[in-house]
Amino acid sequence: MLARWSHGLHVAAGGLLCFTAAAAAGPPSAVLAGAGSADAQRLLEWIKRTGDHRGGPFAVVDKRNARILVYDGAGVLAGQSPALLGATRGDHTLAGVGRRTQTGDIGPDERTTPAGRFDAVPGLNLGGEPIVWVDYTSAFAIHRVRPGAAEAPRRRRLASASPHDNRASSGCVVVPVRFYEQVVQRVLGKYRSVVYVLPETRRPGEFMTALEQQ
Repeated sequence: MLARWSHGLHVAAGGLLCFTAAAAAGPPSAVLAGAGSADAQRLLEWIKRTGDHRGGPFAVVDKRNARILVYDGAGVLAGQSPALLGATRGDHTLAGVGRRTQTGDIGPDERTTPAGRFDAVPGLNLGGEPIVWVDYTSAFAIHRVRPGAAEAPRRRRLASASPHDNRASSGCVVVPVRFYEQVVQRVLGKYRSVVYVLPETRRPGEFMTALEQQ
């Protein structure tokens, strides 16, 4: 079973994801048209071959490169962007982290972005803001950069050419406002989707093997 992959690969109801400002404005390109890393390409080949997304929209979060790629149901790339990820490296989720996130009582070791295959759904956070729930139970979602004291530094991190300063969230995938509005909200924000989060502490081959055995 896919969900038994040592807490590194989860199947969950919920939703989350991210973008690069210029990518959303450009014309869509065919799936597998050179987008993403070699690991992302391997995953995309598998999705295309198996139809695992069931004809619905999907997204790939490449944690090692701090990027998100969003595809429509036909497998056409709608946009890609840098993304902010959990401040702590790790492919797992600790029990009860969703409740602690809501109360602000989340420890540094819990700020991970879990790897896995997630059945995502659009929804709202407690403030009524549209988000994509990747895993509602663990409060794992894709959302835009929010106003506040952290807004400016988060924008700078997203604009940086290096993926190494993109570890800044409590675990969610955080993307630029424009990318969220033009890509995530349009493609993932209206229907159920599948979000694939590639691992960073485990070998991608293990991830693919688990997918193929589900």
